[in-house]
Amino acid sequence: MFGYTGKVLHLDMTTKKSRIEPVTEEFCRKYIGGVGFVARLLYDSTKPKIDPLSPDSVLIFATGPFGGTLVPVGNKHAVGGKSPLTGFIGDSLSSSFWSHELKKAGYDALIITGRADKYTYLFIDDDTVEFRNGEALRGKSCLDAEKLIREELEDRNIRVASIGIAGENLVRYANISNDRRHAGRTGLGAVMGSKNLKAIALRGTKTVRVADLDELTRICLDLYERAQGPPTEKYRVLGTPTNVLVFNRLACLPTRNFQQATFEGAEKVSGEYMLEHHVTKVSACASCPIACDHYSFVNEGPYAGAATSLDYESMFALGPNCGVDDSPAIIKALELCDYYGLDTISTGGVIGWAMECFEKGLLTVKDTGGIELTFGNHRALVQLIHKIASREGIGDLLAQGVKRASEKLGEGSELFAMHIKGLELPGYDIRGLKTAALGFAVAARGACHNRSGAYDYDIGGEVDRFRAEKGRGKLAMESEDSAAIFDSLMLCKFIRRCFKDFYDEAAELYEVVTGLEMKANQLREAGERIVNLKKAYNVREGWTCKDDRLPPRIMKDPIPDGVAKGSLVTPNELDLMLNDYYEARGWTEDGFPSKAKLIELELDDIAKEIGDERRAEQVYCL
Repeated sequence: MFGYTGKVLHLDMTTKKSRIEPVTEEFCRKYIGGVGFVARLLYDSTKPKIDPLSPDSVLIFATGPFGGTLVPVGNKHAVGGKSPLTGFIGDSLSSSFWSHELKKAGYDALIITGRADKYTYLFIDDDTVEFRNGEALRGKSCLDAEKLIREELEDRNIRVASIGIAGENLVRYANISNDRRHAGRTGLGAVMGSKNLKAIALRGTKTVRVADLDELTRICLDLYERAQGPPTEKYRVLGTPTNVLVFNRLACLPTRNFQQATFEGAEKVSGEYMLEHHVTKVSACASCPIACDHYSFVNEGPYAGAATSLDYESMFALGPNCGVDDSPAIIKALELCDYYGLDTISTGGVIGWAMECFEKGLLTVKDTGGIELTFGNHRALVQLIHKIASREGIGDLLAQGVKRASEKLGEGSELFAMHIKGLELPGYDIRGLKTAALGFAVAARGACHNRSGAYDYDIGGEVDRFRAEKGRGKLAMESEDSAAIFDSLMLCKFIRRCFKDFYDEAAELYEVVTGLEMKANQLREAGERIVNLKKAYNVREGWTCKDDRLPPRIMKDPIPDGVAKGSLVTPNELDLMLNDYYEARGWTEDGFPSKAKLIELELDDIAKEIGDERRAEQVYCL
């Protein structure tokens, strides 16, 4: 095969055995790669209602057809499993050289199940698989584990994906790190930790073949040139922290656990400020001509020496969302999240919630171990990250994520627990972004700006962002389907505006790389198929339309300040948009993928399991 390797590697941590399963061309065309592969393999590899932290749970790594080729920003991989944070499908993306190495080792995907009897790391050396003793790696950071593995294997070029202490301690939003990149959202690091699997080391020496190298070279040279032009300028110059001041002006910058939508300290944590005071270099993922990664360093003060890569979501979560405008403290907090292996959005989300609980008297210094957990207290922010990773004191509660923590604490704290389906909200105050609010509500993995770009319509001024109306359902659907193709081809979305016609050009790239026929309409249908498949998995795991809801604060508390003052998403507005979305998707009125739609998308086997008859089991909830 071209582009693909045609092989999935199954690894059983309990028996320490491996086997290879072939991948057909039909499978590749239908599910493309990345999150498409993850969704289908997850559905097929697990029984319904499993505990995501049990040995029966699976952890899947999948590449895309462009990995290891000339295609710019195509070297990414997806990680998937049942999320310990949400109980629904969990998928996350990472990038760079580990992705490339998995393809060079000869595999389109890894499926890991079971639980080792002691801490283990995997070494996949082309066709050789070793289950190696990982006890010496226990308690090590991801970077330290990578260094020790390379020393043990005597090869500095080994690529390593690993969990930190948070993953070992089963923090429900632990991530998986490689090449200083992270598969962060939905807590898959905890799934990896539950298998006593510390790391996966790769060495691949095989060639990734493409169907038409000359034509691919021609197309990619043009795409590389476009990727270094105006559509990506903001990422190259300031990186994603450029959003801080933009969102502050639009009054959609979540502040103090979404109590406000503007932040008085925005200038001090902006991309412009970071570039002037902290950025020391800019780097890129493998095969990326954009280079959005702005590496920052603290030169002086109590956090001197702290260093990390910065992005908008991390800045929002650990900065404005916690009322913190001290940029060195935010860099330190992010460095600690990287060290321990914590998703920064969920970490900032749960800390912001805890700070509001403290200020409302629901948590006291007795609960926090003496920490004055007030908004803006950057020392408290840093201290809590240590406690969460180690599950010490209040950290044990916060390690559960904001949904479980608020349910356990109670006392009305659920009303300002900012999550959807258990996943903490990213950095968009959706009270004034109503297309985005719909996209967040329906996203299969929970509150998410990456599985739907519906916010583009609001922020770009293509619609009235303060108005809920029919037609938003179709926009949200099209955005989701497009994102599913990006995340299955494993293309970085920062290149999305470089395409003149995404589906036509992506289909051409797919044909040139794989040699498999693919037209724009077939690629579009594959995106729809993948979204329906992910929803079908959630239905199997217990989803009802009550899960497609927004946090109470979004629907009850108007934005108090800025140009969006007074805006919120009322229950009636959400219901209108949900009905519109379900109708656009061809689903039932209570949000189930219809049997007819599943059959239309060649998901006949799933149609038999979760078709229209499931409606009778549910309560109408719109």
